[in-house]
Amino acid sequence: MRITRDTVADQLAAYLEGKKTLAEIVSWAHIAFNEGEFDEADLEVIRDVVARLGLADVTAFGLTWEDAVGMLARLGYRASVSIQPAKA
Repeated sequence: MRITRDTVADQLAAYLEGKKTLAEIVSWAHIAFNEGEFDEADLEVIRDVVARLGLADVTAFGLTWEDAVGMLARLGYRASVSIQPAKA
């Protein structure tokens, strides 16, 4: 499995949009770190962010909005918020 900046950003976006749970992101990060092939051009950033996501379920680390925004920025993305009415 090839892991690029886009791959990691997509995973973070899915979590922030409520499409994936924290447990799913942590599981993906563990698999990606152990079995993935990181894009050489961005190896350090991708490795660091994936490693951090792998610890997001540990109470001492967690995953805050600020953490996610910082990780996305390192990957070359900018986070934004879209507010929608709740379904009745």
